[in-house]
Amino acid sequence: MQVQTENKIYTPEEYFLLEETAEYKHEYRNGKIIPMTGGTTNHNEIASNFCAYLKLALKGKNYRVFIGDVRLWIPDYNLYTYPDLMIIEGQPSYYQNRTDTVTNPSILVEVLSKSTANYDRGEKFKFYRSIPDFKEYILIDQYQFYIEQYAKTAEEKWEVTYYQSQESILKLISLDFQIAFSDLYDRVDFNNQD
Repeated sequence: MQVQTENKIYTPEEYFLLEETAEYKHEYRNGKIIPMTGGTTNHNEIASNFCAYLKLALKGKNYRVFIGDVRLWIPDYNLYTYPDLMIIEGQPSYYQNRTDTVTNPSILVEVLSKSTANYDRGEKFKFYRSIPDFKEYILIDQYQFYIEQYAKTAEEKWEVTYYQSQESILKLISLDFQIAFSDLYDRVDFNNQD
């Protein structure tokens, strides 16, 4: 779980200034700055593999893919965060013309770690659901072949699909893309359980 280091309440402007010189990324939650945990090699392999295949599949289509360093602003919860991967249909909507902060992802992807899995499935998913353009949420386990896929229905309900076999193929619901687990988990070492 992410650990808060201070009880001070920061303004968004103070957060942006601190974030520009910080060695590590931080979330901003309603005035509190929370350090984000560092990634593992498995985490990085999965996020990179997903992004590489996705970028190739979407070449020439009206989607943008952002990985890790682009911040997401969620106004309903006064939250700035860094999803592992964001897909935006059409052009990004920037927060206050900041090209490092967007507001309109349709698909969000998180690679689960032991310290963030509960947050990613629970409170963070609640925060994400307040985004009007948000349609699909992918949670990828880095310790085993396992994915949870949440898709918003026409009735504004969320349906979940579980994938848990090495032979599985993840098929996105809100755009035409699929990836085999053999490609997604390429070079991931499950024996290296950091």
